[in-house]
Amino acid sequence: MDPRRNSHWLKEAIAPDENDCPSLGGDDSADICIVGGGFTGLWTAIQLKQQDSSLKVALIEKDVCGAGASGRNGGFVLSWWAKFLSLEKICGGEEAVRLAKASADSVDAIGEFCHQQGIDAHYRRDGWLWAATGEQQIDSWDGTMNAVGRYQQYPFKRWQPEEVSARSGSGKHLAGIFEPTAASVQPAELARGLRRVALERGVRIFEHTPMTKLKDGAQPVIVTSHGTIRANKVVLAINAWSIRFMPIRRAIVVVSSDIVITGAMPERLEEIGWRNGMTISDGRMLVHYYRTTRDGRIAFGKGGMHGNLPYGGHVGTKLDGPSPLADDVTKWLNWTYPKLRGVRAADSWRGPIDRSKSGLPYFGALEGRPNVLYGVGYSGNGVGPCHVGGRILASLALEKQDEWSECGLVRPLGRDFPPEPIRYFGGKLVRSAIARSDAAADAGRAPGPLTHYLASFAPAGLSPFKGQKT
Repeated sequence: MDPRRNSHWLKEAIAPDENDCPSLGGDDSADICIVGGGFTGLWTAIQLKQQDSSLKVALIEKDVCGAGASGRNGGFVLSWWAKFLSLEKICGGEEAVRLAKASADSVDAIGEFCHQQGIDAHYRRDGWLWAATGEQQIDSWDGTMNAVGRYQQYPFKRWQPEEVSARSGSGKHLAGIFEPTAASVQPAELARGLRRVALERGVRIFEHTPMTKLKDGAQPVIVTSHGTIRANKVVLAINAWSIRFMPIRRAIVVVSSDIVITGAMPERLEEIGWRNGMTISDGRMLVHYYRTTRDGRIAFGKGGMHGNLPYGGHVGTKLDGPSPLADDVTKWLNWTYPKLRGVRAADSWRGPIDRSKSGLPYFGALEGRPNVLYGVGYSGNGVGPCHVGGRILASLALEKQDEWSECGLVRPLGRDFPPEPIRYFGGKLVRSAIARSDAAADAGRAPGPLTHYLASFAPAGLSPFKGQKT
């Protein structure tokens, strides 16, 4: 499949005459080899060359850079403040504050990097609205706000209901809090810009080069269809596809996300009052997330709707290409924005999300394989945090002892999800219960006790929902 079909973003980002990087041919070597040409891999490569320009850094990508999750997401550049309860539980209060601040700083750093490097990623720092589109969702943010307040941190602004509906363009938004730090980007343009900068700094990138095997040793060997790379360190930056490794598969579960995008309609957005690039998500368990684009489109996504979970360690292509649920997602767009009077989708796509139980990523070295590093589990919030992830993985690869290599998110992989076939069939049961729970909330009633029990096993997502276990 042409990777350009994987999202509208990628179709925009890759010029017809743009050349792909060559595939690996023959045997090669590197100081550090990165597997994966998305945000985590590219930020890591850039960080490595920035810290030591003499390093031999190679990066392999099975398609083209940006064809994976980095070119298919909603383009929300968020911090970790919304996930503070989980951060505090994992890292302790002071470290949680430091990492949340670092993630917020990364939002600005990404914008500044784009400006300095001439990357037109459509960066707009217009904030994020954590909204409620149902009574059950109201005040789902209170626990987070109270927790950050204990540390004299106030990243959110509580808006009055009338301000929420007016500035979001929809009366379906009943309440909400606003985080001004957040931004939005055209994610594939950002990925392609990072690719260009990495190449300019001497990173050797091999596209259309899938890893077929990873051999252990003092110098691990990445095996591909047409050659090998021997490296001192290997960095696995392959998002959901990292479930091929059993230790990682126990720590994350892969779910779907489906997105539609409308045609350009800036005048209609102006009419309803949605006048900037503010990103919005609601408090559903199967979250809705949406934003406008620079040319006046709406990109509207729904997480976990598909329910077509991968079995074992194979993601395959079932989450590639146009969304088979585009009509359903479009109905939710029209439900959220009835004033737009039956707006239609111009394009759609889907992709995988690597969700950890806590909603926060893991970083470290595989057990018994100290030269194989991983960064995985961003749980639908990776565009901004991948910048932090690049710092962490670069420090780990260079064996530094600093605030990144020793941060609270560098930790052993959890054993949070069961093996197959319990994982697959249990995941379907939980996902079905989540959908029923959301439907019950929409109808203004409580879910049944069995539904409530099964839904309680849902891993964390973009932001906490009521009833989430932290």
